[in-house]
Amino acid sequence: MNKLKIFSIAMLATSAFNYAQDVDAAKKIIDAEQYEKAKSMLKGILQAKPSSGKAAFLLGTIYLKQNSEDSAKIYFDKGAAAEEGSRFNAIGLGHLDLNNGNTSAAKSKFDGVVSSLKKKEFEELVYIAQAYINSEKPDYKAAIAILENAKLKNPNSAEVFLALGDAYYGDKSQNEAYSAYRSAYQLDPSMIRAKMQLGVLLKGAKAYTEAVKAYDEVISLNPNYGPVYRELAETYYYWANNQPKTYTENIAKALANYEKYMKLTDYSLSSRMRHADFLILAKDYKALEVEANEMKKLDKVNPRILRYLGYASYENGNIDGAISSLSEFISKGSNKIIGGDYYYLGLAQIKKAVNFDAKTVDATLMASGTENLKKGVEMSASLANALNEIGKDYFSKKMYTVAQSIFEIAISNPESKNYLEDNIYYGLSVITNNRGKDLKTIDVASLDKANAAMDNVIKATPNYQEAYLYKARINSTLEKNDIMVENFQKYVDLILAKGAEEVTKNKAKMIESYNNMAVFYSANDKAKAKELLNKTLELDSANTFALNALQTLK
Repeated sequence: MNKLKIFSIAMLATSAFNYAQDVDAAKKIIDAEQYEKAKSMLKGILQAKPSSGKAAFLLGTIYLKQNSEDSAKIYFDKGAAAEEGSRFNAIGLGHLDLNNGNTSAAKSKFDGVVSSLKKKEFEELVYIAQAYINSEKPDYKAAIAILENAKLKNPNSAEVFLALGDAYYGDKSQNEAYSAYRSAYQLDPSMIRAKMQLGVLLKGAKAYTEAVKAYDEVISLNPNYGPVYRELAETYYYWANNQPKTYTENIAKALANYEKYMKLTDYSLSSRMRHADFLILAKDYKALEVEANEMKKLDKVNPRILRYLGYASYENGNIDGAISSLSEFISKGSNKIIGGDYYYLGLAQIKKAVNFDAKTVDATLMASGTENLKKGVEMSASLANALNEIGKDYFSKKMYTVAQSIFEIAISNPESKNYLEDNIYYGLSVITNNRGKDLKTIDVASLDKANAAMDNVIKATPNYQEAYLYKARINSTLEKNDIMVENFQKYVDLILAKGAEEVTKNKAKMIESYNNMAVFYSANDKAKAKELLNKTLELDSANTFALNALQTLK
């Protein structure tokens, strides 16, 4: 009997040891971002041992990473009722509270976990901190405070220092993040993510060459560690965009490394969605369409696939497909809509509104497209950057009404990298659209906006002569003649200051300026008017307007 009891205790100890090993193995697989493999392993553990709250928590955490909150909650609820590790699931449920904006409910759950911990227990503190770090509205300072407490409990825990690094990185405390990551790796050299994060810090500092070297060191330690290739892909992407001369080469490297990441992790729907998001960043829309269709095979009803099909369809010239996919995606109320969804729908509707002859416009569809494009930029201001080329394309096709609408939205973001040029094109579009109209038929509101747009340009570049010319033309149309004359004169002064060659180059615009100013002065200052008309004749002795005006003034 005693031998049987001893044997049973030994079996239980062995079983517990094996279970702990399985959970630790699952954690390493999660760290390697092989989520489908980890899910399969954890479901196997739960099947063998339903009382494992820790396995349920880790499984729920994977679903959270994959943006599947309903599935996450199922496992957190299951784990909360388990015999072992239930408090981990209280943390998981608290994380869901944070995502839903209920910080007081989350804190109540976290406080309950903390109060139940023994003196040396700290792992739960790490997970609470990670909940604050990874929630939809992160609270990095709360995470740091919790991890400092964990560090007091165990000053030699690599996991604590890794999480501290993440918290400091999120809080934009680069030096503290570097120190924490370095400490984590020194405490546990098998914690390869900590070493990889040192490269991430370099990427954030735009030290791209050094970041790649840091990642190469990680690869030399473990060439099968998938996340490092994702970081390499992102580094090459940022490198390409921040140094345009390297764009073609580095975007190719970015896409190649992301493919390596996919091969070393998994081709699940959630992974394909991450890949699709990266393809959008890299502007590889052909590959995006292929990926979207592969996702459709896995899950025909997942609405997010409509987003990818919509973006790819627009960029690949399938305008009807883009409108159909994005309209359906946006109309489903449960979807989380982002600026890009309205942006691409708006662009597609505008493109469809312009008839094939590029001369006529469907006003209703144009209005709808403009409204959606505006919504997109309001939600994500950086989208305004790309409107410059689109607007200029319509401008070059003499679709000035369309160009005006595009540039008006573009200049709504003063931080846009093309802000000044967009202001100029907006002004030119408005001037052209109102050319030849009288005061009763002009678009006064747009002309006033165009006048303000020229002020923006002049404020930033006071010696940009064309801005004064355009401002003069705008105010001539508005019949604000005193402002018109003031700006024609500023234009003339800037040209004269640059010398005879510049005058010759801009002869027609100089004549325009002199003649318009002469008309203004002819009412009250005939001598000034004659002086200006004679300056026109110095540039063009046969100028009919100037000759006739001088005869009238005699």
